Amino acid sequence: MTDGGAYRVIFETERLVVREMTEDDMEALAAILKDPEVMYAYGHDFTDGDVREWLCRQRARYAQYGFGLWAVTLKGSPFMIGQAGLTMQPYKGGEVLEAGWLLNKTYWRRGYAREAAAGCKRHAFGALGADRLCSIIKADNAASIKVAESIGMTKADEFITRYYGGDMFHYLYAVDKYAARI
Repeated sequence: MTDGGAYRVIFETERLVVREMTEDDMEALAAILKDPEVMYAYGHDFTDGDVREWLCRQRARYAQYGFGLWAVTLKGSPFMIGQAGLTMQPYKGGEVLEAGWLLNKTYWRRGYAREAAAGCKRHAFGALGADRLCSIIKADNAASIKVAESIGMTKADEFITRYYGGDMFHYLYAVDKYAARI
């Protein structure tokens, strides 16, 4: 079923299992990353090579940090419906711990992104002992802003950052552990 026959579950929520991605997730990952509607915030069309690189980068993050973007599955199903997780992201000359989420558009508007993001927040503040969690969100991404706010994040900064498609206006949303409702 998976490369090596097993995968590591990171956490579960009421409806979701969040686990490390494996080679078996490549097709589902490609469906997400190659969908222009899902990936509009990146301003870049993803190729098969980009998808492979994305998966390899997550697996390298698991080895280096013990976290990265993980597969999101519905309980009782091994099929990846999206990804959510924690990554270290560059921000103003340093790095921030970021929670991120991307779902296959078939699963939008069902509360799964919020549920996965809340689980990431609990994992960051609990298992990792982080003091602050951020999300870097393209300024026109109303759905992700809504998810960030629903887990207690507030807008902490506005800035321009460079992605594949050039310079883009972004917000930094953040929540501190001691102010958070975990």
